[in-house]
Amino acid sequence: MTPAAIALIALCLALNVGAQLLLKVGAKSLGALDFSAPIALLGAALQAALHPAIIAGFACYVISVFAWIALLTRIEVSVAYPLTALGFLATAVIAWFALGEAVTAQRLIGIVVIIVGVLLVARS
Repeated sequence: MTPAAIALIALCLALNVGAQLLLKVGAKSLGALDFSAPIALLGAALQAALHPAIIAGFACYVISVFAWIALLTRIEVSVAYPLTALGFLATAVIAWFALGEAVTAQRLIGIVVIIVGVLLVARS
């Protein structure tokens, strides 16, 4: 794998992890959204759409699409896509440190199993 491909993988992972964490921050500050009636649904959607963290999370996703396309011009999708699973580890670790989320032993074991699979695919 070329240095450019590795850099693009890292960029895609960083953008996707950032998007997840920003969406979580936005969602947490919004609290439970009311979906009990159509007008409540519209209000909840508007509230979410105007939240700065949620906007930033969507922006990360949009930028990541372009980085992903650039990556796919360099490596096979059957190699690239499994590597995105590394985002599970990064998201869990950062959410644990930054957001105080619990990372249980069972969750860690599941992430390790995923990472082992990623390593097998990356070496193929």
